Amino acid sequence: MSMENADPAGPVTPVAPVTPADPAVLVGPAVLVMPPRVTLADVPSLCERLRALYGAGADDVVCDLAALTRADLATVEAVARLRLTARRAGRGVRMRNAGPELLALLTLAGLEPV
Repeated sequence: MSMENADPAGPVTPVAPVTPADPAVLVGPAVLVMPPRVTLADVPSLCERLRALYGAGADDVVCDLAALTRADLATVEAVARLRLTARRAGRGVRMRNAGPELLALLTLAGLEPV
């Protein structure tokens, strides 16, 4: 099946898909989506994903916490480590969509709200 352009000039030339590692994708802040449940074993891979976004050209990353189904100390550890990773890279990371449980735990842990 061929794809044709509405333009009579001819068929559409396929373009290679853009991968997340392509800096052209990182026009605005990149987004790192937190999984629904975070364990301590997940923290190193989350930090590595953050470093990969920085390596792809992101200066600022937004960590979306909306999918979290449970906020616990492993989640607090992940947030703290992501912030530390960003600081060490000289870059920024912002948290969004944090639920009230996570906000309360971060406050108890002495971390400023996200």
